[in-house]
Amino acid sequence: MAVHRLESRRPAPRSSSGSGRQRRVLTLSPVPTGRLWAVYLLMAAGLGGLALRLAWVQVVQGPELLDRARAVQTQTITPLGRRRTIVDRQGSLVALDEERFTLWAHPRYFAFPGDDIGKLRSPLDVARKLSSVLALPMADLVRAMEGRKSGVKLTSDLDPETAQRVRELGISGIDLEPYPQRVYPQGNLFANVVGFLNLERVPQAGLEQSRNSDLRRHEATRQLRRGADGTPLPDGLKAGVLYGDDLRLQLTLDARLQQVAQMALTKQVKQWNAKRGVALVMDVRNGELLALASTPTYDPNQFWKYKPGLFREWSVQDLYEPGSTFKPINLAIALQENAIDPAGKVNDNGQLTIGGWPIFNHDRKGNGVIDFPTVLQVSSNVAMVKAMQRVKPAKFWNWLHALGIDTKPDTDLPGAVAGQLKSLETFRTQPIEPATAAFGQGFNLTPLKLLQLHAMLSNGGKLVSPHITRGLRSGDDLAPAPPSTGLQLIRPEIAQTVLNWMETVVEKGSGKGTYIPGHRIGGKTGTAQKAENGVYIPGARITSFVAHLPINDPRYVVLVVVDEPKGGNAYGSTVAVPVARQIIESLLVIEKIPPSKPVAG
Repeated sequence: MAVHRLESRRPAPRSSSGSGRQRRVLTLSPVPTGRLWAVYLLMAAGLGGLALRLAWVQVVQGPELLDRARAVQTQTITPLGRRRTIVDRQGSLVALDEERFTLWAHPRYFAFPGDDIGKLRSPLDVARKLSSVLALPMADLVRAMEGRKSGVKLTSDLDPETAQRVRELGISGIDLEPYPQRVYPQGNLFANVVGFLNLERVPQAGLEQSRNSDLRRHEATRQLRRGADGTPLPDGLKAGVLYGDDLRLQLTLDARLQQVAQMALTKQVKQWNAKRGVALVMDVRNGELLALASTPTYDPNQFWKYKPGLFREWSVQDLYEPGSTFKPINLAIALQENAIDPAGKVNDNGQLTIGGWPIFNHDRKGNGVIDFPTVLQVSSNVAMVKAMQRVKPAKFWNWLHALGIDTKPDTDLPGAVAGQLKSLETFRTQPIEPATAAFGQGFNLTPLKLLQLHAMLSNGGKLVSPHITRGLRSGDDLAPAPPSTGLQLIRPEIAQTVLNWMETVVEKGSGKGTYIPGHRIGGKTGTAQKAENGVYIPGARITSFVAHLPINDPRYVVLVVVDEPKGGNAYGSTVAVPVARQIIESLLVIEKIPPSKPVAG
């Protein structure tokens, strides 16, 4: 390709004969080819590099840059970990989350409303305003903030009212961080079954731990898009992300009855200098517990002040020998096996020897020929052994096993354990084992299990599962009581016969302390030796009393157990019966149970 450039040349002079004018002629002069190629290649390389950079940014770095942009444009809201409320059977608050605040200070930004732009306040100025609101010494606040620019934690556990007063001060550089705090309005009343959360909000005991998945509210991490000016944008929110449930866990326990049981039990345990005590009330028709009071107990709002041993409910986790309170259960077994006649009698001579072992009545006296109601009234060990000897040892063991003595009960009470029962072979080869089992010793169970077995007698021979929750409910709705259920083990007429016998214990025997005119109540006291590692502890006793009411239409069972009361006169009739009476009197009022028979004038 020929390239020329324009040049100006002066033409040769003409002769004198020609015109006097001169002409200029323009010609093209060639440009160096290499220079043009260099410019062309430089421009092509620049455009190519720009295209590659655009491709790199869009294809390779695109996702990363998009994420970085989204991070700037999106606000992530992390759940606070709120928990559902717990209420009793009447809707009274038992446990709930309350909003609390931590107060942070950033001295580098301190300013008051109306200050000129750029003017900063000193920590002393801010402390002077905060001191009265927080009820903290001004000097302490100044000392905490002095010499620091940001991130100073001034205080925590601020209630919403105090936090609002801090906001109203309008101080720049003050930040309130909200967080939920678990509160137990009833204090120690339900601590033994509800449990608590530690300072890191980790459940440590009771229902807070066993029902943790149910008590955690539905909360999702939310990401909110914002515009360039910070305005929230509605797009990008998933369906249901803003949903917050109002479910509450409803208990079967009644705070009113629980309070009565707790106060009566605590007073009696203190009076008899006992180790501990428990009082339980069950609706025999469906297994609901109306009260489960235990002492000593603790305040879950200040759990760190108490020994960890108090955080477990011993009535569902510790085993003991029930003693005479198990005698009505054994008589029901004997009746079910047709081994004894309801109208029959037995000779109580005060003592007998089984397999080389002597067995006595508690007073070491005989009662002669007595019927079975009297056996329960005088709580005769010898008569019980003779009655149960009519049941073959293998049959007796099979019944104890069928009743679930050595099986973990089906319950929602946390930590429930199985009892202990000697092997079938031991029962068959060692006569002393069925003999001691006849009056409630030689095997172990929990107070909860004993309550369940007595509820079987009141429920027409049906074994129901004890429980303390009715499930999750929405808003202020309360769940109705579930229908009567249970596995039929004893014939209804047999269960009623034993209840009638137990009524005579309240009318004539050791349960007279619970006699209330006009109301038919049955019961049985128990004073058992206490064993540890298979050896009975000298002088150590467990006293108890179980009551059924009303006998004509059984609905409730009350069990009181007091562990190791001190004193020579410490028996079920003197220690446990007074507690049961106070509970029964309150139960009759709360549940509006009418008299079963006319009151004698």
